[in-house]
Amino acid sequence: MTLFICSNCGEGSSSWMGRCPSCQEWDTFKQARGIGEEDKGRKSKSVQTMKKTLLNEISSLDTSRILTGIHEIDRVLGGGIVKGAVILLTGEPGIGKSTLILQSLSKLNTLYVSGEESAEQIKDRVERLKLNLNSFLFSDTLQVEGIVEGVPNMDKAPDIIVIDSIQTLYSKEIDSPPGNISQLRETTSHLIRLAKTNKIPIIIVGHVTKDGNIAGPKSLEHMVDAVISFEGEKISNFRILRAQKNRFGSTDEIGIFEMKSTGLKEVDNPLAFIDANQSPNSTGKAYVGVLEGKRPLFYEIQVLAVKSFLSIPRRVVKGVDFNKVQLLMAVIEKNLNLPLSNFDIYVNIVGGVDVKSPSTDLGVISAIISSVKNITLPERAMFTGEVGLLGEVRAIHGQEKIISEAKRLNFNNIFSSNQLKNVFELYSTLKKQ
Repeated sequence: MTLFICSNCGEGSSSWMGRCPSCQEWDTFKQARGIGEEDKGRKSKSVQTMKKTLLNEISSLDTSRILTGIHEIDRVLGGGIVKGAVILLTGEPGIGKSTLILQSLSKLNTLYVSGEESAEQIKDRVERLKLNLNSFLFSDTLQVEGIVEGVPNMDKAPDIIVIDSIQTLYSKEIDSPPGNISQLRETTSHLIRLAKTNKIPIIIVGHVTKDGNIAGPKSLEHMVDAVISFEGEKISNFRILRAQKNRFGSTDEIGIFEMKSTGLKEVDNPLAFIDANQSPNSTGKAYVGVLEGKRPLFYEIQVLAVKSFLSIPRRVVKGVDFNKVQLLMAVIEKNLNLPLSNFDIYVNIVGGVDVKSPSTDLGVISAIISSVKNITLPERAMFTGEVGLLGEVRAIHGQEKIISEAKRLNFNNIFSSNQLKNVFELYSTLKKQ
């Protein structure tokens, strides 16, 4: 039987399809071996007897954590790395994943397995970052069985193992090239057994591309203990570390870094994404407060609305969800009777970062109104709040904490559900400025 598997998400099909019905990516279905061939070896094995153990006879989980020394990383992981945990680190190529790993593990005895770069390249980067060379043991063994057999035989067990990247590893049991979805699953299952048996945490690096051509780590997310993504635009200095899954901690926390010539630097300033040198009285600019995990952060939203000469006006959005901006523009047209179909509208979060919180809704609407009506927003104003389909302004999680931090940072005009019931009241307030 011929089987086609999506290289992006692992969806299977008996026939080739141009577009994957699961992840909606194009041209990702690749032919795999037939099911009969793949299971032939397994069928010949004898049936294993089921083992049963009472839970009270099983030793408790060792929840002690290994600290990396970088607070932003430890915070995202829930206080450090749990022994035996398998962590999948994803991000686009060139975003800085290897730099992040080298800096965070420079104080640990690290086994670095790389199929992406040579030992000379890794050494050059470690020296450039001025890290301790003696902390890293390099290996270019890419056969997973060799890694699994070699680690227990090391003179000194490593504190942590890094696989950079999972797309370069292969198993001798699978007759397909590295990066194939079958290879990804097989090699990852071997690494998980290695981590759990020897209580050694493993960080697996997985590349993600926007076009989905590389077999992405989506199919591995359910296998590992934690999935963290390293995000940001390459043209921007800021990077965000975000937990998408974490069996040993919260997924609400984020870590913020700034890329410098000397490497990644932790950012703990809540106003890091706001340029203090910009004029505070520009139209189309609003500051929004967002609770990321346990700490408030503030972002600058810029909107440019210009007369459109197209039959279908342009809508360009970066940093916030495109469909959410479309929804908010519909709310404006319906509740404020403010036509937007004559304008090309461009929305951007300054800093090249993505903000996923609904607390940006009020700020986006304010910036759109400001740009369309050429209204200057109040000086040192901060907006936070979710806007419903009926135009009502709703309180968001952690709102009082955001407001308290905003007052400490000298935001004099604060707009939230405490002051506004709906977007009509917002519009009326802004027109008086």
